[in-house]
Amino acid sequence: MSNVIPLSEPSFSGNEAAYVKECLDSGFVSSVGPFVDRFERDFAKTVGAAHAVACASGTAALHVALQLAGAGPGRLVAVSDFTFIASVNAIRYTGADVLLVDSEPRTWNLDSELLRDHVVRQAARGGRIPDLVEVVHVLGHPADLEPLLELRDRFGIRIVEDAAESLGASWRAGPAAGRQTGTVGKLAGFSFNGNKIITTGAGGILTTNDPELAVRAKHLTTQAKVPASSYLHDEIGYNYRLSNLSAALGVAQLEQLGERLRRKREIARWYAEQLDGLALTLPPHAQWAEPTYWLYSVLLNADEPEKIADRLSFGGVQARRVWRPIHQQPPYARTERLGGEVADDLHDRGLSLPSSAHLTAEQQHLVRAELASALAAN
Repeated sequence: MSNVIPLSEPSFSGNEAAYVKECLDSGFVSSVGPFVDRFERDFAKTVGAAHAVACASGTAALHVALQLAGAGPGRLVAVSDFTFIASVNAIRYTGADVLLVDSEPRTWNLDSELLRDHVVRQAARGGRIPDLVEVVHVLGHPADLEPLLELRDRFGIRIVEDAAESLGASWRAGPAAGRQTGTVGKLAGFSFNGNKIITTGAGGILTTNDPELAVRAKHLTTQAKVPASSYLHDEIGYNYRLSNLSAALGVAQLEQLGERLRRKREIARWYAEQLDGLALTLPPHAQWAEPTYWLYSVLLNADEPEKIADRLSFGGVQARRVWRPIHQQPPYARTERLGGEVADDLHDRGLSLPSSAHLTAEQQHLVRAELASALAAN
């Protein structure tokens, strides 16, 4: 496996070892320690949010974000059909119902105009409309927020961002111009899984600009323990806090974020130049967006991705099909949805290519050569 070019692997080239050693030397290895507070402060400042609460996973962060935004039994949450299943599982953890919304081809994100038109029709006839929309910024490309902000202002629909794949992505134009993903909605959740741009091994973080929600988030993620009390818990909370060890990794990784983002975009530019002319479609890049290309993903002909991925694997290149739409997942087969044809097409044709931030020029040339060979042989 050492000769295989991985899809996306972590890199530890900064202060990770030194900071982890500090944790070990101090004895602060669990959910209390100076690196947790430091990571939260540094992260909030980096993305431009007022507050951040470190969590045990991105799913945990999203679960609490949704709960604090009002998701729960009897509530309806709209979410992209084309996403990793954790986005939707987090909604169901709250007891809320799910409305799956198809993607739009420009960005592969939730079709906000489709949702807007649906809400307007439903409201006109007194039908049920979503209480919240969970906006997933798929594969590192920001979603089109303008129609969703219109829904927020007109119908009171709250916005929660799933920024698990989009750390560092931003809007160049529009109502969120100059802001990063994870800072526009009422709350947001990020992920630091091992395949993300930065990692804490396993972990996530919740962001919000509301100080009261930040306090509530920290309370809920710490088993709802009342401060300065002897094991008094005033509501049902969760064991969702990030460990000091993991936060130490996060602080060191965050110090390298700028360079990681620069490299991801440099790799994307190279792919765009070198893959031009092959029988595929390059990933979206809307003029109003500054994506991160977390996973550089292309569209092939229908039903090709599995065969191409197998051929690439034989040549030492790891590639992976993109997300299977949620309506194709057994637990959500009967879930209400709007459309689904675009999401199906993305899954049928989409393939993610090696995208590690430290991918070398030699490795990229090999990826290009193996991909061209696989396409020619198909």
